[in-house]
Amino acid sequence: MSVNNSSLSNIDINNVIHPYTNLSSHQKNGPKIITSGKGIYVYDEAGKEYIEGLSGLWCATLGFQNQRIVKAATRAMEQLPFYHCFGGKSHPNAIKLAESLTNLAPNQMSKVFFANSGSESNDTAIKIIWHINNALGLHKKKKIIARHKSYHGVTLFTSGLTGLPNNHRDFDVPFERIIHADCPHYYRYALKSETEYDFTNRLVSNLRAIIEKEGPDTIAAFIAEPVMGAGGVIPPPESYFTKIQPVLKEYNILFIADEVICGFGRTGNMFGSETYDLKPDIITVAKGLSSGYLPISGLMLTEEIFDLLMYQSKKIGVFGHGFTYGGHPVSCAVALEALKIYEETNLISHVQEISPIFETELKTLEKSPLVGEVRQIGMLGAVEIVKNKMTGEPFNTSDKVGPLLVELMQKNGLISRAMGDSIAFAPPLIINKKQIQKMVLIVNQSIKQLYKLLGNSGKL
Repeated sequence: MSVNNSSLSNIDINNVIHPYTNLSSHQKNGPKIITSGKGIYVYDEAGKEYIEGLSGLWCATLGFQNQRIVKAATRAMEQLPFYHCFGGKSHPNAIKLAESLTNLAPNQMSKVFFANSGSESNDTAIKIIWHINNALGLHKKKKIIARHKSYHGVTLFTSGLTGLPNNHRDFDVPFERIIHADCPHYYRYALKSETEYDFTNRLVSNLRAIIEKEGPDTIAAFIAEPVMGAGGVIPPPESYFTKIQPVLKEYNILFIADEVICGFGRTGNMFGSETYDLKPDIITVAKGLSSGYLPISGLMLTEEIFDLLMYQSKKIGVFGHGFTYGGHPVSCAVALEALKIYEETNLISHVQEISPIFETELKTLEKSPLVGEVRQIGMLGAVEIVKNKMTGEPFNTSDKVGPLLVELMQKNGLISRAMGDSIAFAPPLIINKKQIQKMVLIVNQSIKQLYKLLGNSGKL
């Protein structure tokens, strides 16, 4: 397969193994090759323009080609292109970034561990919790509660925490120490005539029952995204976290807030934990930390947990965990610059101003007979496509309606992603009103085309 790019003309463009891709059909169809980006837009090898409706992978909060970040990376590369944090070594960028993060973080986070991805940060959180429970003599307290439809990564353990079947099939996960509680999606899982309030109470009651059944002395932690991302952009129902957190405290279960997607302005506050008044013991971050410009992630923890890590390190002689590129000086410099831009441009205020516009525009899609639910918080949104609007009956998975809609949107100039038949939206936070309207116009146009392809009149 040839492309209009001289640098690729003599190269097999199917030589990359693509994540979350049907590898068999991909060998026939080849990749969509993106060659540049600017603002909220990216461009393919033929020069076609697309709105990046998911900020790449929920990452590019500041859009593409932000010159301040490019220059910050260049300066850092010239000064110290690599160093590490092993064996008591450090460098100024890691120290400054850790200070910035603990100053920003809710619930008095004390220390920061740097890694390269959300998966690595969540995996580290679990290892640390097991480590400190051993220090406390709580050798049975090792199980982790996640939720169905959650997403926490693709390492061996975090892929098991992730509550999505395709992350488990034939990978031999999840492991015995992982338990999945209810998905808090009111539209899809509420019982007939059950109010949102009653739905929350049932989920809290079910969580308590799981803890009692497994044994409170065996449950180490509960991990949750403030808003579920890859599971379909699912905000929590009424008073969900308000009622969940006391249960965790009652049973001495640590709370990990997975802020990999929600952190750095996405929900209208710096952290989703602020949006929903969460009081976590550990916070994991990635993606927006560097606006996706370079790989970096972090794990923030309380002083109480760090004290136990110090105790273990004194006993064993070392904290035996780390990643070669964790706290990379260039990645840290980029993250520092991103945090400065967020502050100096009042990005959170901008998100708070345009979120109502985003909500209003997305809600216009509810008129379609194919749209069962529109979900939105801050600059996170989703449109769920259904077979029967009145009952919420979904299409068969084999129909692949969601992926078909994403394909139509891409042809019309908008890149997004289907999670089943839920279409996600998380555009760069720098997006403006006209660009939001253009994005939703493309979605509406594509839904109408889908309606016609499904054999209906197309008159929405």
